[in-house]
Amino acid sequence: MNTVIVLFKRLTDNMRSPTTLRLFSCVPLLLSTVFAASNVVSLDDCPSCDTLKPAIQNVDDCPSCLALLSAFQSIALTGDDPFITTLTSLCIGLGTADPDVCTGLIAREGPILAHDLRSISITPTSGPSSTAQKLCDALMGMCVTHPVTPFTVPFPKPAPAHPKVFKSRGGKPIRVAHLSDVHIDRMYTVGAEANCTKSICCRDFDDSPPTPPTVPALPNGNSHCDSPISLADSMLEEIERLNPRFSIFTGDVVEGATWLVDQAKVTTDLQAFDAQMAAKLSAPIFPSLGNHDSAPVNAFARASSHAMNDSQFVFDTQSAGWEQWIKSAAAFEVKHHSGSYSAQVPGLGLRIVAVNTQYWYKQNFWLYDSDVFQPDPNGVIAFLVDALQAAEDAGDRAWIIGHIPLGKEDTMIDQSNYFDQVLQRYRNTIAGMFFGHSHKDQFEIAYSNYSAQTAENAVGVALIGPALTPTSGNPAFKFYDIDPDTFEVMDASVFFTNISESGFRIRRNPTWNLYYSARTTYGPLVGLPPNEPLSPAFWHNLTEVFVTNETAFQMFNTFISRGGAVTPCTGGDAGECKNTTICDMRAFRSENNCDTPAEGFSLRRRGVDQIRSDADACEGTGLAQVFSRMFGV
Repeated sequence: MNTVIVLFKRLTDNMRSPTTLRLFSCVPLLLSTVFAASNVVSLDDCPSCDTLKPAIQNVDDCPSCLALLSAFQSIALTGDDPFITTLTSLCIGLGTADPDVCTGLIAREGPILAHDLRSISITPTSGPSSTAQKLCDALMGMCVTHPVTPFTVPFPKPAPAHPKVFKSRGGKPIRVAHLSDVHIDRMYTVGAEANCTKSICCRDFDDSPPTPPTVPALPNGNSHCDSPISLADSMLEEIERLNPRFSIFTGDVVEGATWLVDQAKVTTDLQAFDAQMAAKLSAPIFPSLGNHDSAPVNAFARASSHAMNDSQFVFDTQSAGWEQWIKSAAAFEVKHHSGSYSAQVPGLGLRIVAVNTQYWYKQNFWLYDSDVFQPDPNGVIAFLVDALQAAEDAGDRAWIIGHIPLGKEDTMIDQSNYFDQVLQRYRNTIAGMFFGHSHKDQFEIAYSNYSAQTAENAVGVALIGPALTPTSGNPAFKFYDIDPDTFEVMDASVFFTNISESGFRIRRNPTWNLYYSARTTYGPLVGLPPNEPLSPAFWHNLTEVFVTNETAFQMFNTFISRGGAVTPCTGGDAGECKNTTICDMRAFRSENNCDTPAEGFSLRRRGVDQIRSDADACEGTGLAQVFSRMFGV
């Protein structure tokens, strides 16, 4: 054993040397001997885990990240069990998370990562594979400079020379509700600890201390906890009171205790929220899937993976659950087109095209099990093209809804680029695009020329809905006023309930109020004419205002979390923070955002507050978060 440890330490002391990379081809046999005999539950009981420490500490760029992946690949080649044992031991021993979180999460997601590592070439003689580099990006924020893989999306027809003109006749606007990221915790327990050591609290975990809670969970929720059923009920009741023509839901039903979630739990949660919406809302609902709406979290296997643990159960569940609103033809598409569908809004010349964006999500680890590049996993982009072509042929307009916005750092730059190609081709047909995932009230602008970002070149805008879950700010939803002829957005209003207000803590039903109207608040800043929509040009002009008007920018920064979890964008880093925020507003394609993570590790334990901060976005606690906290990214 000592000989193995010494040899492995010598290899890992200089992870970036070419000699080390060649020697790693000899490691699998050595490591299989070490880990086959291991049955460890902590770092103290895992001598071989100690040999990984130098490797971890040396990871500070793309080559050393690939070398570390090669070390983990060596373990994965010995089987899932040694791989899971090693990762779990590191997770627990380094204090990355509570033992039950480490054990549950890695047991669920670890086999997918082990499968990936056995399926790809990490350090071939011809150079590292694109897949391995992308996996380093997803797990550790390294190798992020790989360019977009060239691919031209095929279209059945060229854009019409004389496209249909959609002209407003000034009719009364249609009202539409947009809800997202409800993350309902059906195990939420009033009186449970709201100040726990996990990414979400307010439930009785197996390792909850027997002492009285320091911060008891209250009936309507807490900023350290996902949504209780009562909070979701109150939001749906408020939406019903506002009387929308229809509603859109941009995904994420399941709560953030990802280390406990399995297929049975996901199925129950999806069915329960479908029933909640059906009971509370009388108008049609057009939903889409989120990354939490599968088990393991984020896991949507490609057809090429031939996975036993695939996500067909999600499609089957929601095909049945959504049919009451989207009708039988679209429900058939959900089941047979990986969760995507196209449905006509009753009585309107508008089609809702819902796409499963998880096939473009970096944290979907099924996307890394082949060195063969797949430009359109499961044909989602091809489905989108067909749906938009059908809308164009019929003279209809279309809304695209999905969970993950295309401009975020956690979206694959390849598929984001290809989606943008579809937008450029069908921009006359697409009247709106709506997403969730970030839990924030945001927008992303698409341009015909991203090198010349002007109001004249702005051709599309994605409106991102805030979350119900209190973990990222005050619970909220959006309401849109829609032109009945063009189906463009005339106004976007946010309604919220204030978790800091005393009544929220004691009142049985939370009070919901108008937080702000985009037209009323932002319109005067850009000189918006009375009958003009909130067009892509409007949103670009607003970013120009933010550049010069600090008061307006800080107002937007507060609006992001509905005033509930404001991240300062002032002080010494104000210029960089503000520039990055505005850059991201102008980045419908992820290749254009300014959120590229910095490379480099420092091996340290993170505090609970930092863990919660990391988990505030939609991902919560997932395998990438375990890696980043384990290695101090």
